[in-house]
Amino acid sequence: MRDHERNGAIANDDLPGGQPNWLKGLSAKLLWLTVVFVMLAEVLFFLPSVANMRLMWLHDRLNTAGAAGVVIDGLQPLELPRKVQDDALMATGTKAIALRTDGASKLLAMENMPPQVDASYDLTDVPLLDSMRDALETLLIGGNRILRVYGPVGEGDVEVELVLEERSLRDAMLVFARRIILISLVISIITALLIYLAINRMLIRPMRKLTRSMQTFAENPDDPASILKPARGGDELAFAGRHLASMQEQLQRTLKQQKNLADLGLAVSKINHDMRNILASAQLMSDRLVDVEDPMVKSFAPKLLRTIDRAVGYTSEVLAYGQATEAEPRRRLFPLVSLTQEVRDILAVDPESGVEIVETVAHDIEVDADSEQLFRIVHNICRNAVQALVNFAPGQLDVTRRMTISARRIGSVVSITVDDNGPGMPPKARENLFAAFRGSARSGGTGLGLAIARELVLAHGGTIALVEKPGPGTMFRIEIPDRPVVLDDWRFRA
Repeated sequence: MRDHERNGAIANDDLPGGQPNWLKGLSAKLLWLTVVFVMLAEVLFFLPSVANMRLMWLHDRLNTAGAAGVVIDGLQPLELPRKVQDDALMATGTKAIALRTDGASKLLAMENMPPQVDASYDLTDVPLLDSMRDALETLLIGGNRILRVYGPVGEGDVEVELVLEERSLRDAMLVFARRIILISLVISIITALLIYLAINRMLIRPMRKLTRSMQTFAENPDDPASILKPARGGDELAFAGRHLASMQEQLQRTLKQQKNLADLGLAVSKINHDMRNILASAQLMSDRLVDVEDPMVKSFAPKLLRTIDRAVGYTSEVLAYGQATEAEPRRRLFPLVSLTQEVRDILAVDPESGVEIVETVAHDIEVDADSEQLFRIVHNICRNAVQALVNFAPGQLDVTRRMTISARRIGSVVSITVDDNGPGMPPKARENLFAAFRGSARSGGTGLGLAIARELVLAHGGTIALVEKPGPGTMFRIEIPDRPVVLDDWRFRA
């Protein structure tokens, strides 16, 4: 057993300890998730940005070449010196420059014209998806190709056509991409830190405070200082903190009451033990009073004996209820009428009391129950009914005070009814009907009879209830079901 407890303590090491590790806490998870989500957002923004940069780079080359082409075209038909052509090609970063006007194309400058062009791009009106596709193609497989790029310059009808190497374009795009990635990473880290600080202040710190309060309260629930002092506010955590503080206060009061009840129960058990011995001695001495011939003694001796019997019964009930659990029912099938007759005999109602006990239990009704426990159930309820009737003075003197015990079998359930025409159950007793020490319907009662009866009935899988009736009095119904029949045993008996 100790090994099992030790293993359980080791397995739950993380539960009663301090706060979670920073790297494993919610704040760290939130920080990394924010970085990842911002980077994902930047990835969605990355490709359109690179595609736009590529188009701007090509348009810039077209505009530069267009301006140089207009100057060169103005010098025609003179032949340009080679150095002027080389300067124009170097300024635009191209291999060749051609100018289209009025449907005619003029080659303005050229140097080391490549034998073939690998790809052609029209920059007149490029859709976004096409530009993203072209940019991705340049980044992944470009760099060594020869491109032919053409498009309008300005608002006129002049078009410029360029032939250039892709390497310079790809190098510029890579520099731009690295810059975008770096900026995105910095933005994501800054954003994550800001969100982390905000969430840590609004959520993590209050949650850690709640956790520390739970741990402190669990370690010392009797200390009033361990109760959480909730923060003001209208958010969910403040609301949860107020509920936690209220729950801790209620639990602390309940634990204090339970401790007081436990101490009281221990004291009552000791007192009852000694009181029972004293009452047993008084019971032995009072039995001798029956043999005394004095008329006065004979008149009060039966009442004295009944009073002592009640006191002994009270002490027995208190001691019995103080046990941890009732014994498991040892069920057997027996005639119910024998039990009800024994209850009637034990009650020993004095004819002079004016109380009549009517027993209407058929001889063929058998009940599957523990006879001793069922006797305690029925006897407790019948004794309460008789005592209520004895102390009851009806308005009409000719009305008979009567308690009726009846029973019937309905399928596999035996229903036992105890009915009286007494004063009925007070409202306070109804509210605490089966509560120990609080469900007594008469002055001086312990309130244990119905609590014990309910516990025993539940052990049989049955029910006990106060039945509403149109007339005066109190009616209790007890239902005891038979045990389930094992199919193999039934076949064997058949």
